[in-house]
This record gives sequence, structure tokens and C-alpha cells, in this order.
Amino acid sequence: MNHEVHIYTDGAAKGNPGNGGYGVVMELVGTPHKKEFYEGFRLTTNNRMELLAVIVGLEKLKNPNMKVLVISDSKYVVDSVEKKWVFGWEKKGYTGKKNPDLWKRFLIVYRKHQVNFKWIKGHNNHPQNERCDQLAVMASLQPKLSVDVYYETIGSKE
Repeated sequence: MNHEVHIYTDGAAKGNPGNGGYGVVMELVGTPHKKEFYEGFRLTTNNRMELLAVIVGLEKLKNPNMKVLVISDSKYVVDSVEKKWVFGWEKKGYTGKKNPDLWKRFLIVYRKHQVNFKWIKGHNNHPQNERCDQLAVMASLQPKLSVDVYYETIGSKE
């Protein structure tokens, strides 16, 4: 049976660019199964963390061709996919676009599943979105933060 998965995501960056993190809450619809993921980075942007949260959520799916609803408060991510902008960027080699490393990684995993997106207003008492925000902020405050290698070497110059 092909269950539906809901993936709630959020990203945060202090300073933008600055310390950042993402939070992901995944729920298998109709079951009690729920998982949470988060990671913090020493220098990144809010948009990178918003997009990375979606990528990590999709990459955590074990079976191909899952029916997925991604719920995000990021207009950047939701509009880029739902309005099909990212597919045009891909055709043009991401010329002049930020975060091509993450968009390429996103499209690889996006194409393995049946993914829809839903935008929700952030900080609006949505329990899973609030939890993702808590995870993202907590991740960004960890004493040992990961290195966003692309951003620190190339992306900050885009």
C-alpha cells in the first residue's frame, strides 16, 4: 500500500547569512508514525535552510514513488516548485540563480516521488510548523555546527 506522507519543514538563519538550521517533521498519514530531523550550520541563509529541509525530508523516504505533501511556510520554495520556475532554471543551467547546488539535489529526489506542496503562514499556531521552527532554531544554536560547504566557498559570492 502506498501511504501518504506529510513533510512539514522550516528553516532559520540568524543574521541571514549567519548561523542557520532546518527542522523537519514527517508523518505517515493514518498512522502514529512520526519522525523529526534537524541540523545546524555555521554560515548559511534562511532560503538555503528552507530548501534543505524539504530535500532532507524527501531523502529520508525509504520507498520510491511515495505520495507526499510538503507543508512549508517558505514562499521561496513553494512558489519555485508550484509555479514551475525551478524547471525553467534547470533548462537554463541555473544561470543567475542562487542555490543551484540545492535545487539540483532537490530535483533528483523530487522526481522519485509524487510530491505536492502546500504553503502555510508561518508563526500562526500550526503545531507541526511551530515544531519545525523550534527544531530549526535549536539546530542553529548547537555548539558544533556543520559547514555549508557550497555556501562558504561559492554561494556567498553569488
